[in-house]
Amino acid sequence: MKSRLTYSILLTFLVACSSKVEKGAAEAKESVAESNIVSLTKAQLHIGKIAIGSLQTTKMQKTIKVNGFIDVPPQNMMSVSIPMGGYVKKANLIPGEKVSKGTVLAVLEDASYISLQQDYLTAKSKLVFLEADYNRQKALNTSKTSSDRQFQLATSEYESQKYLVKSLSEKLQLMGLVPSSLNENNISKSISFKSPISGYVTKVNVNAGKYVTPTDVLFEIMDPSDLHARLIVFENDATAIKSGNKVTFTVNNKSDKTYDAKVHLVTPNIENERTTEVHCDVVTANTGLFPGTFVNAQIQLNDATVSALPAASIVKWQNKSYVFVERASLTYEMVPVVAGMESKGMIEITSGISVDQKVVVANAYTLLMKLKNSSE
Repeated sequence: MKSRLTYSILLTFLVACSSKVEKGAAEAKESVAESNIVSLTKAQLHIGKIAIGSLQTTKMQKTIKVNGFIDVPPQNMMSVSIPMGGYVKKANLIPGEKVSKGTVLAVLEDASYISLQQDYLTAKSKLVFLEADYNRQKALNTSKTSSDRQFQLATSEYESQKYLVKSLSEKLQLMGLVPSSLNENNISKSISFKSPISGYVTKVNVNAGKYVTPTDVLFEIMDPSDLHARLIVFENDATAIKSGNKVTFTVNNKSDKTYDAKVHLVTPNIENERTTEVHCDVVTANTGLFPGTFVNAQIQLNDATVSALPAASIVKWQNKSYVFVERASLTYEMVPVVAGMESKGMIEITSGISVDQKVVVANAYTLLMKLKNSSE
């Protein structure tokens, strides 16, 4: 009986203690919840010159910060191959060397080059005979001395030979040879392969004595005269970027120098990382930039429409931005917001409050000081 009485007393004590702990926790939680609420008297409102307003729709020259790299358009990159296989007799270029259009890149030789030239000269010689025969049969057919069949046969052979001579002529030009200057005295086993554009050699994949085929890339040449910046932009920002937007950027090795560019186009495709590419024409002359160089860029949008508040509305506390929203007459709550760009005394608000909420738009720091002093 005594033990049961002792147990009942102990249980009652524990329940009472638990109730006190829960009550204390609730009071502490309520205190924390109300720590962002501040109330003023009418006198304090007047002395502090507190003004009330709301989000305003305004236009700002928005700037988007992005990263990317320097690139050249596809037409300024040339992979050089040979139309017919052969042995490399001479190749003296090294990566980084500057070449002009028409500069000899390599000298190749092969027996097939001789055969091609021979076939062309033979076909050209036969064409002379067939042309004469065609003219003769035409005259005879006109006077009805020969049959129509003979004239048609002569016409067919003459036309076929012209096609053959033309095709062989095109093959010679692909090899860098001039068909009109070719004769029996200048048939050569070698050809000089020339650069199709001016620029810099970026890759050399050949050496003397190597046999190359039409599928082999012998050289890669880059023309840096038309550099552009390829920037990586998130999908939320891509829709606001238009052709012609001004771009400024810097590179790591020349951080004190600013380069100018202009948006050429926005790639209409979102990748898996939710990004797309913006291609910009570099307009700064004599840049001295190299393709592949990493850049830090800023894209300036043309008068973007944003929601904003006066700069005096926003307070900073523990590295975060806040505004005071009116909850009741003379009562305000400090609410976190995400601030964007700033222009002419106005700061963009991207999230945190809505347009129908009343906000302190002047001397907000007065409320912050009263709130934190009261908390202390």
